[in-house]
Amino acid sequence: MTRRTKILATLGPSTDRPGVLESILEAGVNVVRINFSHGSEEEHLGRVKAVREWAQANNTYVGVLMDLQGPKIRIASFKDGMKIELNNGDHFALDADKDNLLGDQESVGIAYKTLPQEVKPGNILILDDGKIVLEVSNVEGNKINTIVQQGGILSDKKGINLRGGGLSANALTEKDKKDILIAAKAKADYVALSFPINGDDVRETKTLLAQAGCEAGVISKIERAESLEEATILDIIKESAGIMVARGDLGVEIGDAQLPAQQKRLIQMARSNDRIVITATQMLESMIENPIPTRAEVFDVANAVLDGTDAVMLSAETAAGNYPKNAVLTMAEVCIEAEKNPIAKKSHHRLNESFAHVDETIAMSAMYAANHLGAKVVASLTQTGKTAMWMSRISSGISIYAMSDNIQTLQKVTLYRGVYPCGIDKDTNSEWSDVNQKVVDTLTKSSVVEDGDLVVLTKGMYKDKSGGTNMMKILRVGDANY
Repeated sequence: MTRRTKILATLGPSTDRPGVLESILEAGVNVVRINFSHGSEEEHLGRVKAVREWAQANNTYVGVLMDLQGPKIRIASFKDGMKIELNNGDHFALDADKDNLLGDQESVGIAYKTLPQEVKPGNILILDDGKIVLEVSNVEGNKINTIVQQGGILSDKKGINLRGGGLSANALTEKDKKDILIAAKAKADYVALSFPINGDDVRETKTLLAQAGCEAGVISKIERAESLEEATILDIIKESAGIMVARGDLGVEIGDAQLPAQQKRLIQMARSNDRIVITATQMLESMIENPIPTRAEVFDVANAVLDGTDAVMLSAETAAGNYPKNAVLTMAEVCIEAEKNPIAKKSHHRLNESFAHVDETIAMSAMYAANHLGAKVVASLTQTGKTAMWMSRISSGISIYAMSDNIQTLQKVTLYRGVYPCGIDKDTNSEWSDVNQKVVDTLTKSSVVEDGDLVVLTKGMYKDKSGGTNMMKILRVGDANY
């Protein structure tokens, strides 16, 4: 069975080992993630080069997403790299004036120097992804005095979150702006924006990408509590190519108990607004150390699939884990089984709405026809991938083939649920009507269809015109004329 949900896998030290990158790509990775929080420009570009070369050698397409680090609100370091143990009820200070390398049992410096001006007594600060919980008792100048509510071991440079959100750190740092230039050099298909507060952050990122000559789509990582407000999240979604439900920092800010409902809400909002959605963070976390997942992790991945996510993401499981290939194979198997459920094939997308564009109308009509005719595949001749995107918002068991001679479009659609990239050479010397035969021949040669199968084809009246899809044709494989 063809898997519809896409797998996004993070590259890192584990995938740099001989043969590992090739093994995870062969196991089914559709898009790779390059994390700008770790590694050098040389390492990033080298990994992208290796992926592109493998894809070309295997006559396939793999997308590249490059993930900006964003603002890092962290504590500084402890003296001599020591670790301290905090107990419930202890007094502990976060001091912006303290030397960055001289943290001790009583206090530690902070990298985010304006934090003392942004908190007040009673605020809850979460350190190290929820492992340490501090309540602010008072602020003295640049020193935040706290009482430990949940203790544990604390070491250098752990992250800080404010429960409920509200910190003013800009989404784009100077490092991010430099990394956008690296993404342009790598010809990334997507750039992930960390901690956007509102749509303005997305608009600024798009401007910087355009100035760098980069056509990458922006994936906004939903990580701040304040970004969940209805008007704000809608603005972010509409400005983005897609969103990532980044459950780590988001869970820390809103509380883990609220995450499941917010995940479902965000997936539904992205799909209803014709945008991509990625579900991320700790999906198969136990497989960093173990060759098999927990049953809770299997349920987690399956639920994201049933909710309609376009892609599920592996982070440390592939970047630093002991079993990268196992993690990919496990995720693929869970996705395929979840997609067999009738729930995953039912759709009410835009049933009661009018369409704003002719090409969108054709996309919706093609999916309706394919589902009710029992067509084997839908083939979309596309320059930008937009028609295939609209089609993919309708939950279905029918495969959608985005057919194009635009390599970047073919790489971008690797992230769309149920859409498969298919390169096709549109001969400039032949009649445009001849392309119908070429579509059928290409799909037949790839063993996608055989004689008697129905193919629903969408295309524009003119070659190479973006946004010009205005025709639908139903073809039966094996007929004399198309």
